[in-house]
Amino acid sequence: MTASPAPPAPPPRAPQDADAGRGTAAPFASALVIDDHPLFCEALSGMLREMGVARIETADRLARAYERLASGPAPEVILLDLTLPDVEGMEGLLRIRRLARDTPVVVISSLEENRIVGSALRSGASGFVPKQSPRDVFARAFAAIAAGETFRPDGFVEGDETPSETEQAIERLALLTPQQARILELVCEGQLNKQIAWELSIAETTVKAHITAILRKLNVRSRTQAVLLAQNARYRKILHDASGAT
Repeated sequence: MTASPAPPAPPPRAPQDADAGRGTAAPFASALVIDDHPLFCEALSGMLREMGVARIETADRLARAYERLASGPAPEVILLDLTLPDVEGMEGLLRIRRLARDTPVVVISSLEENRIVGSALRSGASGFVPKQSPRDVFARAFAAIAAGETFRPDGFVEGDETPSETEQAIERLALLTPQQARILELVCEGQLNKQIAWELSIAETTVKAHITAILRKLNVRSRTQAVLLAQNARYRKILHDASGAT
């Protein structure tokens, strides 16, 4: 893993006349911040409290976020940095989404390239907020996400990016339902349709239907190609970690 970049500057405070959010209930009552820079976490937590978020927890790596999500009620929103000590890039986003299920995940990152933003959104992030953004940007992001929308940062141009091969694989895998994800994991282990049906207590015809849907979503023609794509994204590790924390 490459060396982590220098800690980013804390989010700047908005001017007093743009002090949006103070005295108004935030769309989310609780948040989990996953970031390994203590000063940034402290500044962001303070800003979220000023916005009306009542309960804020932090985790400095993905493994600790897993422990938190497995041990108590889910937060109403998760804010995730893409570069952590134990994971990097879109892999962390996919792993958190598998575990957090319906909880919206907002990527907060100092990596603001169009390619990174686009890949995060296609991989299932509910929004992308650059780390240096003032409070009004976070408030707009929360409001949009609470309304069921996807928040895109200013300057992002849809389609003006070329994701890497691994990012493309993760984006396709993010399309799978939890059941399809579990079936793909068993396919990667070399299990046949009969064995998968027995393992999941479903009909073999249901397994076949799921595999057909998996191949279509991954844009591949065979189980072998699906396994290779999953291996490219280290998908079995992603699924194993997520299932192990539940």
